[in-house]
Amino acid sequence: MEREKEEVEREKEVVKTEKEEVEREKEEVEREKEEVEREKVEVKTEKEEVEREKEEVGREKEKVEREKEEVGREKEKVEREEVEREKEEVKTEKEEEREKEEVKREKEEVKREKDFEEQLDMKDRLIRKLRNQIKSLQTSEEANQTPAPTITNEYLGMLEYKREDEAKLIQYVILDLKPRGVNMIPNMAAQLLFMCVRHADYLNDGAKLKSLMNAIICGVKKVITDHREDFELLSFWLSNTYHILSCLKQYSGEEEFMKQNSPRQKKNCLQNFDLSEHRQIFSDLAIRIYHQFISVMEKTLIPMIVPCMLEHESLQDVSSMKPTGFRKRSSSIYEDQEVCTIYSLIQQLSLYHSTMSQHGMEEGLVRQAVKQTFFLVGADTLNNILLRKDMCSCRKGMQIRCNISHLEAWLKEKDLVQGTMATLKPLCQAAWLLQVNKTTDDDIKDITEQCSELSPVQIVKILNSYTPNDDFEKRVAPSFVRKIQGLLQDREGGSSQLMLDTQYRFQVTFPFTPSSQALELLEIPSSLRLGFLTRI
Repeated sequence: MEREKEEVEREKEVVKTEKEEVEREKEEVEREKEEVEREKVEVKTEKEEVEREKEEVGREKEKVEREKEEVGREKEKVEREEVEREKEEVKTEKEEEREKEEVKREKEEVKREKDFEEQLDMKDRLIRKLRNQIKSLQTSEEANQTPAPTITNEYLGMLEYKREDEAKLIQYVILDLKPRGVNMIPNMAAQLLFMCVRHADYLNDGAKLKSLMNAIICGVKKVITDHREDFELLSFWLSNTYHILSCLKQYSGEEEFMKQNSPRQKKNCLQNFDLSEHRQIFSDLAIRIYHQFISVMEKTLIPMIVPCMLEHESLQDVSSMKPTGFRKRSSSIYEDQEVCTIYSLIQQLSLYHSTMSQHGMEEGLVRQAVKQTFFLVGADTLNNILLRKDMCSCRKGMQIRCNISHLEAWLKEKDLVQGTMATLKPLCQAAWLLQVNKTTDDDIKDITEQCSELSPVQIVKILNSYTPNDDFEKRVAPSFVRKIQGLLQDREGGSSQLMLDTQYRFQVTFPFTPSSQALELLEIPSSLRLGFLTRI
């Protein structure tokens, strides 16, 4: 009985164990099911990712296709642009050819106009000559006949114009006028404008007079602004502006300016308006033109000064120095280059002087301009001597002195020595210092006395920089320099300046010089196209 119970118990345990195994298997099946479900989800997710990747690849493919199309369109566009560019180049070449033809035609037209103007000038001269012959014949006939009362139309030295022609007057007499374009007496432009001023004063028309004066000033300012670097035009308007200023003084009616006037010029003085304020305006304008004029001259001269005054060794071959030597061929490797000589500089100065003379520039003004240019030549040359040891030798001193003598001869020829040679004194003394003996106490005394225009610093600098050319010369002894330095310290008013200021400008003045030109006898050349003016 007990065994049966035990067997039953064992069977129960076996059943329980089997039941537990079944439960475990069931749980495992459940887990497997869940894993299968997860795998399905993962597969589904992977499938969706694959689909998305396919879509991405499709979009990328479409994008690549679009880019290919863009590249194709860009390529077509570039090809079209190249074709257009080629067409433009062909068109530009044709336009350039047309422009060249236009320029050629314009040059021919200008030449024809110039020839026509020359013909007009010749006819004007012929007419004036014939008029003078007629006058002389009439004078001789009147001398042989009994005088009879006659009525004559006497000119008053004025020019009448309509208010609406003012712009045309300024255009023809100021803006369009070329110094070489018309064969007329010097300063005629200034005289014609002043004759118009006189008529406005004669009419007592203040508005017309004010408008004309402002128009003249603005016209001259525009010309010098538009032609900043044109030496000839600046010279022309400097001379004419100065002449207008002189006319405003000469015909003002003020006693101090009328002393040298003829009886007729005294009669021609301004009657109704005081233009003394305008004299200051024209004086300021003339100063502005003068400084611009000097700057243009200096700009040309500066590159020439050192080669002409210092670097060219004319003493090596005196026979090679010719007055016409603006182009002298060098025997060095620079055979094809131009060589500047002192004659190159003199030729340039002569060009400036002849231009000023042709324009009738007042002598005092010419003298001031020449003085300013000579100051630049002397200052720039001296500065280079002080800066370069190779320029501090006895031979260079001889060369500089020779060049200065050529400049002095030119000044004497032009009657410009007075006041101008003084600007070269420092350079003359520097050249002398390079040549003189520099050893004894007597030499020290001579140097301190003779080099009055050089500052102590400049004298010491030249002595320390002195470089002998050969074995026969010696350097300046330091003890010699110290002795001179000691003596020069006591010099009154001694300057410590080493370099000269090449930008320094002497104050310009406009000395009053009355004109002897009778305004009533002035005739207008037809080439000026001033037919709208009426002589009064």
